[in-house]
Amino acid sequence: MNILVINSGSSSIKFQLICMPEASVMASGIVERIGIDGGQITYKAGMREFTEKAHFEDHTAGLYKISSLLMDLKYGVIDDTDEVDAVGHRVVHGGQRFTETIEINEDVKENIKRLFSLAPLHNPANLTGIEVAEKLFDKAPQFCVFDTAFFKSVPQMAYQYAIPQHFMTENRIRLYGFHGTSHKYVSKKAIDYLQKPESKIITIHLGNGCSMAAIKDGLPIDTSLGFGPANGLIMGTRAGDIDQSVVFYMQEHLGYSISEVNDILNKKSGMLGLTGFSDLRDIEEAAASGDATCKLALEMNAYRIKKYIGAYAAALNGLDALVFTAGIGENSSYLRSAVCRDMNYLGVYLDENSNAERSKKLREIHAQESRVKVLVIPTNEELEIANQVYDLIED
Repeated sequence: MNILVINSGSSSIKFQLICMPEASVMASGIVERIGIDGGQITYKAGMREFTEKAHFEDHTAGLYKISSLLMDLKYGVIDDTDEVDAVGHRVVHGGQRFTETIEINEDVKENIKRLFSLAPLHNPANLTGIEVAEKLFDKAPQFCVFDTAFFKSVPQMAYQYAIPQHFMTENRIRLYGFHGTSHKYVSKKAIDYLQKPESKIITIHLGNGCSMAAIKDGLPIDTSLGFGPANGLIMGTRAGDIDQSVVFYMQEHLGYSISEVNDILNKKSGMLGLTGFSDLRDIEEAAASGDATCKLALEMNAYRIKKYIGAYAAALNGLDALVFTAGIGENSSYLRSAVCRDMNYLGVYLDENSNAERSKKLREIHAQESRVKVLVIPTNEELEIANQVYDLIED
């Protein structure tokens, strides 16, 4: 069974065409920097691999490019779209209704649309991916795997906000959590590696969007993203945690409308607001050249992550492993080092030589004396999605 997995992020599209149940990857790649300068697509099929610079105005343009490459005479792996048996989509916000993988119909799409306001950078892109894929692969059933589903085990003391009860019971305002597919995949890998089912793990997903999760015995007990994917860590364009008084002040005293404040906090803040760059690679390059603003932004980013590590270590009552994953978590030795520096109170000691190495495999980067293992585990949300879609079809 050939399952095409489409993972539409806020500024990227990752994709894999996977033959199941063997989990054999026929083709894979990523469209990066959608809607901003410096866009490119990386494509790999077997031993054939290339990166092509291109400007992608939006997610639709990226998806059409992916489809054409899959059927390309030189680089393609299928002759016709009918050879795709199913399409699995990552959808960020499933609300309270969607807690399992589900086949897509009109009702599902309408509910994804209703949640746009809660995930304004993601659910619209996710729905675009679905609608374009329905046209391009019209014979294949389409499925959703929701980021929020993994966090259904979070206890009420962690998911309920301290606001009047009726907002939760009637309006479903509560913590939902995001990046669940990634946190689920890497936490399972970590548990298998540690050979310790009863374990205390903090998973740190760092990409353009960022989140952390406290995982106890394989199940999440808390996570940094909540009602929408905007709070918690400092992200590419999102502010993360901010005093709500700032929101009221911007509206009442600075004259911004609600929609303008929402746009600022989601699309113009975070590392972009601090430095003018949303891509961490650009920020690290500028910092290395002596840019004090970029250096400070990186320090702020690391400091926020450290605060959450401390909080989650307390919530877990101990810590067996820290897991870094996703584009920044897997590739930025600078940020990993900054996060793990001065963490001896937890028994965290980094081996800087191991940290500086580049690898696409699970690896340890802690020093021998570290009481806590520090792991870099490449996430594979696409494989996790393919597994869930295949299991649903086979059932």
